[in-house]
Amino acid sequence: MLYELIGIVRPNSLAEVREIVLAAGQLVLKQKGVIRGLANWGEFSLPKATTLNAMRHTTGYYFAMRFDSSVATQEEIRKILRSDPRMIRHSSVRLGDGKLATMSRMGGVSWNKPGSE
Repeated sequence: MLYELIGIVRPNSLAEVREIVLAAGQLVLKQKGVIRGLANWGEFSLPKATTLNAMRHTTGYYFAMRFDSSVATQEEIRKILRSDPRMIRHSSVRLGDGKLATMSRMGGVSWNKPGSE
């Protein structure tokens, strides 16, 4: 199945984002999945201030990863991200209906920055 994962990492350093994406990507590849796209969207304000692990966050590093994997692999990624204290929030959605014709029309991960329209 094709999934898209969007994550928000605390804004301490870009190295933390790399480590988290690397861990998730290695899990996908180890379980014989395929990574279709990665995008570092950069640091943005959160829609609403969030308190997590006794820290108040107003900004975070956003990233997106599109990948093909089994349902079990996707659930394992969610468990890993949920337990990581560097993550502020994450969400993953299944894209398409699982048919090759539909998935071939899915484009890459893109993001329009405010003011670049």
